[in-house]
Amino acid sequence: MQFQTSDLYQEKMYKKRKDEEKRLAKWFTTLSPKDKAKIIKDVSQLVLARRTRMCNFLEYKDSKIVYRRYASLFFIAGCASTDNELITLEIVHRYVEQMDKYYGNVCELDIIFNFQKAYFILDELLLAGEMQESSKKNVLRVISAQDSIEDTEDNQEILSGLKEVGIL
Repeated sequence: MQFQTSDLYQEKMYKKRKDEEKRLAKWFTTLSPKDKAKIIKDVSQLVLARRTRMCNFLEYKDSKIVYRRYASLFFIAGCASTDNELITLEIVHRYVEQMDKYYGNVCELDIIFNFQKAYFILDELLLAGEMQESSKKNVLRVISAQDSIEDTEDNQEILSGLKEVGIL
């Protein structure tokens, strides 16, 4: 299944804890660091001020904000005002599912200490803000392949280092 959306499908996707500390941010439009910081601050305040039973969609300037809370973490995505919020919400959920499968029940510490994998999973799901891969199995297969390549490279570096020192 392929999702067709506008060019600005996901302008931003980031993850926030309740204390407003950003853990992960991926932007698909070009903005200055000052503008990004202002948007993150504004949207964080809007999302954190909402009650749990309120709708997970809200409008912000000329775009829509879609968020979902998982335990104490908020996953927030921005999309164009003409885009379908439910598809964006499904992408956020799919991203969390992929991280759960990779990390084994993902928590904030997984993302803090292994953030490069969180970005890699997001990059496998989205390309330029558009859904790139809808198959959960394909995403996990690519991530596993990358892990095995990294392990092979690490082992080769260790062996070459031992040879240089004269141990092998």
